[in-house]
Amino acid sequence: MTFKVAIIGRPNVGKSTLFNRLVGKKLALVDDTPGVTRDRRVHAAKLYDLHFDVIDTAGFEDAAASTLPGRMRQQTEIAIREADLIFFTVDAKSGLMPDDRTFADVVRKSGKPVVLVANKAEARGAQGGMLEAWELGLGEPIPVSAEHGQGMPDLRDAVIAALGEERAFGEEEEQPGDEIAVSEVLIGEDIADPDAEPAYDDTKPLRIAVVGRPNAGKSTLINALIGEERLLTGPEAGITRDSISVDWDWRGRRIKLFDTAGMRRKSKVQEKLEKLSVQDGLRAIRFAEIVIIVLDATIPFEKQDLQIADLIIREGRAPVIAFNKWDLIDNQQELLAELREKTERLLPQVRGIQAVTVSAETGRGLDRLMDAVIKTHKVWNSRVSTGKLNRWLEGILAHHPPPAVAGRRLKIKYVTQAKTRPPGFVVSCSRPDAMPQSYVRYLSNSLREAFDIPGVPIRMALRTSENPFAGRAKKR
Repeated sequence: MTFKVAIIGRPNVGKSTLFNRLVGKKLALVDDTPGVTRDRRVHAAKLYDLHFDVIDTAGFEDAAASTLPGRMRQQTEIAIREADLIFFTVDAKSGLMPDDRTFADVVRKSGKPVVLVANKAEARGAQGGMLEAWELGLGEPIPVSAEHGQGMPDLRDAVIAALGEERAFGEEEEQPGDEIAVSEVLIGEDIADPDAEPAYDDTKPLRIAVVGRPNAGKSTLINALIGEERLLTGPEAGITRDSISVDWDWRGRRIKLFDTAGMRRKSKVQEKLEKLSVQDGLRAIRFAEIVIIVLDATIPFEKQDLQIADLIIREGRAPVIAFNKWDLIDNQQELLAELREKTERLLPQVRGIQAVTVSAETGRGLDRLMDAVIKTHKVWNSRVSTGKLNRWLEGILAHHPPPAVAGRRLKIKYVTQAKTRPPGFVVSCSRPDAMPQSYVRYLSNSLREAFDIPGVPIRMALRTSENPFAGRAKKR
C-alpha cells in the first residue's frame, strides 16, 4: 500500500513546483504571483524507488474562516488529516517569516511525521535561510531546488527515515495512464471490424470534464455529485484556477471528474495567470470523453457559452448541457420551453443534444444529469455496420441524389464507419472537392435520424478511389 504526502507551507515557497517535480509532469499551475494554488490536488508521484500519492495544497494563510483565504486554509487542513507524511516547505532564499513559525505549530500538533524542505536552495544567500529553518524545531532542513531538481536524493533518504523502510517501500499500486490520444482527421478510435456492432461496456472508467463561464456553479455541481466539499466554492467569480481531477464511484462505475476554471471571452483574458488557467481547462476538455457544459439558467446562452460548446464539438467530445441554478427560476415551465427551442436553434451541429435542468445547491436533477451523461456516452461509442449504412445510402440516393457540378453528376459509391468516439464515416465518391457542404450536411443529418445518433458530433470524410489509368498516355 502506498503512502500519502501533503506539501504544506505559506504562499509562494514553491509547493506546486515541487509537486510537478515529484509527479514528473507540469500539472499544477506555477507563477511568481503568491496564492496561485487554491484547491488541493492529488496525483501519483515517484521519487527514485519510492512510489506514493502527493497532495498539492494552497498556501497556508492566517485569515477568517468565511473569507476565500480562510476557506483555502480549511482545504489544506483536510490535506494534513489525509496525509501520512508532511513536507513542510520553507523558502531558503527569503528565510523564515512569522507565518512559517505559526504554521509549524499547526503541523507539529497534527502528530504526523514531518520532513522540513528548504526550497530555492540554489539561490545565492540561501545558506542563511536554511540554517534559520532549524529554529522551527521540525528536524534537519533538507536543501532542495524543486525547479532544477537538486537535492532529491537527500529528500528520498529523509522520507525513508521519517516513515521507516517497511512503510516507505510498500506495494506499489498500478496507476492508469494519463496520456492524451493524438487526433486524426476523423479524430475518434479506429474500428477493427466494420461489420461488428459490439455491446456497450458500462464497466469501463469514464472521464467527465465540467466547463462553463465563471460563477456558473461548476465546482458546486461536482461537490454535489460526489457528496462532499472537495472543491473550493463561494460567491466570488473565478475561484477555480487549476484543472482539478476528482475520483468518484457512481453505481459501481469509476468516474474521473475534471473541474475547470471559468472561461471568459478571449478579449477579456489579459492576465498571464488566467491564460494559464484557460489552457489547463482546454487540456481537460481534450482529455475527457463527456463534457458537461454548465449554463447559468438565469442568463443562459451568452455568446461565450456557444463558443465553449462549439469548441467541444470541434474537439469531437460528447457534450451534455446542465442548466444550473434552476432553484432561482420562478416561471420554470415557460423558461423550459424557451430553453428547448434555443438549444435546437443555436446548436444545430449536435441536433438532439441532452440538456438537463439542475440545482447544484439543492441537489435537484443530478440523477437525471448522470443518466443523460451515460446515454450520450453510449451514442458517442455507437457503431453502425457497413451493410446497414449502404442499404440506407441506396434509399438516400434514390430520394435525393447528389447535385451536378459543372455539368457532371457527382457519384457516391459507398459509405462505411471508420471510427467511433465520435462516430466517423468515410464516403467514397467521384469528386470529393466538388461535393457541396450543404449535401454533406444533408447526409450527416439523415444518418443521425436513421440510426438514432443524437447529440454528438458526426465526422464525414470524403474519399475517392484511385484511378488506375491516371497518368497513362492515350494509345493512338
